[in-house]
Amino acid sequence: MPKNKGKGGKNRKRGKNEAEDEKRELVFKEDGQEYAQVLRMLGNGRCEALCIDGTKRLCHIRGKMHKKVWIASGDIILVGLRDYQDDKADVILKYQPDEARLLKAYGELPENVRLNEGNALEVGCPKIIRAFRD
Repeated sequence: MPKNKGKGGKNRKRGKNEAEDEKRELVFKEDGQEYAQVLRMLGNGRCEALCIDGTKRLCHIRGKMHKKVWIASGDIILVGLRDYQDDKADVILKYQPDEARLLKAYGELPENVRLNEGNALEVGCPKIIRAFRD
């Protein structure tokens, strides 16, 4: 019989996010980087994102974020642009909803960007909102 060499199974690996509640410092873009909004997830560690400069790019989620930081459509991300491929980029960071609101307040994101705050009631159903208020 084989000896168990690891420290546990997949359930042990699941509970690694202890530092989720901590506030982190807001990261602004540098040269060679751009803000983007995820249009759709493609699978295989890739997504399609619309950058603030108006270009639609195929973005690759880097290995440090893969299976640790979950990215969904509508999220604001920071991408690193490639010198040799203009239509592809690499995801560097995913902004939390409050960080994205701060970026918009600082003027880093344009006013026409719709932030997905995670509350589906505010995004598309004004009749339901009125029903809850009454």
